[in-house]
Amino acid sequence: MILSADDAFHTKVGALLRSGPMPMSVVNEGPGSRKADLFIIDARHDVAAAMARVETLRAESANSGVFVVAREPNPDLILQSMRAGANEFFTFPPPEETFYEAIRRSASRRTAAGQGQAATTIVFFGAKGGAGTTTVAVNCAVELARLSGDRTVIIDLKTGLGEVGLFLGVRNRYSLVDALDNMQRLDAEFLRELVAKHKSGLEILAGSDNFDRPNAADGVTLEEILRHLREEYAYVVIDAGSQINPGVVAALYTADTIGLVANPDVPSIRNAQRLLDRIRQMGASPDRVRLLLNRTAEPFPIPPAQIEAAVGHPIDHMFPSDYKTVSAALNSGVPLALTGNTPLAAQFDSFTRRILEAEGVAPAADSSGAGVSLSRLASIW
Repeated sequence: MILSADDAFHTKVGALLRSGPMPMSVVNEGPGSRKADLFIIDARHDVAAAMARVETLRAESANSGVFVVAREPNPDLILQSMRAGANEFFTFPPPEETFYEAIRRSASRRTAAGQGQAATTIVFFGAKGGAGTTTVAVNCAVELARLSGDRTVIIDLKTGLGEVGLFLGVRNRYSLVDALDNMQRLDAEFLRELVAKHKSGLEILAGSDNFDRPNAADGVTLEEILRHLREEYAYVVIDAGSQINPGVVAALYTADTIGLVANPDVPSIRNAQRLLDRIRQMGASPDRVRLLLNRTAEPFPIPPAQIEAAVGHPIDHMFPSDYKTVSAALNSGVPLALTGNTPLAAQFDSFTRRILEAEGVAPAADSSGAGVSLSRLASIW
């Protein structure tokens, strides 16, 4: 949370936070906002009020980071800030590397105190419509829930045409818009009412049938919802579709990993290159982006090395083309991860295990080949 009456201060510091080494959502001051992990306090004008705020926040949020930003490095003011309880002191504008190092220290302190943000957020975004983004997002989410054993939620962020529930054979009573319109009620109990639960253990916050929501006016509220979800779940997976809008931008800023899903064809590769440039322009760190090549088959119409050269980004994972299997899974409402052994299911398993192993999580023993037939699973619904 940025505490300042100056819009230019909000803009500058917000851009620094979002382009840094750790995913961030910037929240507005309001009910529940004292739970923020990090407070940035503008002390350039009213020093006495700023110091009083530091003392209040330190008393109310013992494990949160408190940074003070002033006009000049006055030794007396630095000492006063530290005595009030500030963790860090900067002059405006804060130097990037020093600022980012302070954020890392703050995150380490919260983790050591058992207050670190446990959730991992993965956003899947398509280089073009029809790239298979929902297929990748749904199967990765099912595998995360299955292999980790931890609470996992998937959010359908596409307006009007969301298909996550359809892919999973689940009908939701409520949607993301219900969360957006009831922020004053948003707590763990209310979230449990909004989500539907899949047989795999995966929870679903469905997209709305409304083509106009989420919209530009929902951007800040959506960031707050994502923050709540990160507090309740171990893994938050987002199907963001293929259109950049304020809701998708909010999701990209909070993502630990951005899975950019592309096909091995010229339009998709062209779009992937442009979207990577756009992500860099937005300030979201390109280091978080994983280029995922979907529907691949040898002989490659465009060699992978040529794709990497054109896009300027390495391919992180390739998923084979298997229209028949994907179509059968979609029509039955049973995700590929639960339909038995296929090369495509094996790749989803492999991709998800890499995510878990990178976090030091030991995945569950492989049970994807348990021999449960598609027809039997379909009858469950």
